[in-house]
Amino acid sequence: MTLTPQEAEGFLYREARLLDQRHFEEWLDLFTKDGIYWIPIVDDTDPEQEPSILYDDSALRAQRIFQLLHQPHYAQMPPSRTVHVISNVEVENGDREGDALVRCTLVVVEIRPGHSQQFGLGKQNSFAGHCEYRLRDERGWHIALKKVLLIDRDLPMPNLSFIL
Repeated sequence: MTLTPQEAEGFLYREARLLDQRHFEEWLDLFTKDGIYWIPIVDDTDPEQEPSILYDDSALRAQRIFQLLHQPHYAQMPPSRTVHVISNVEVENGDREGDALVRCTLVVVEIRPGHSQQFGLGKQNSFAGHCEYRLRDERGWHIALKKVLLIDRDLPMPNLSFIL
């Protein structure tokens, strides 16, 4: 099955909506069983050999979401409000039959409500980057890899306890 640009955009827009509405368990369902969510520090490195900002397999993703939704997560008290903006979507055939490579530009605006004199609260943050998705057709498209390459990945980062 070939993924059209319009289908890819719809998929990415749905993911953005799920994240912005904090439907994290539904977001988990977008991934393949072996899917990876990766935010590298240096592009084109082996994430199992070099440090990353984040490198989550299915177990770590599930743990992250469980903590956000069901445990005291002080870095998310109060929880972040986000707006994910997707643009410049491009689609190519993947390396394997039934895969598609999707590239896009991502901007996430995040704020944690509260008084601006409280550290980390009441200040709007913006995160921009380029995304690479490897989507696999498993009775519908699913994420085998979501790689977010932030443009400021080599600079000090604020709290990233929400999902990009």
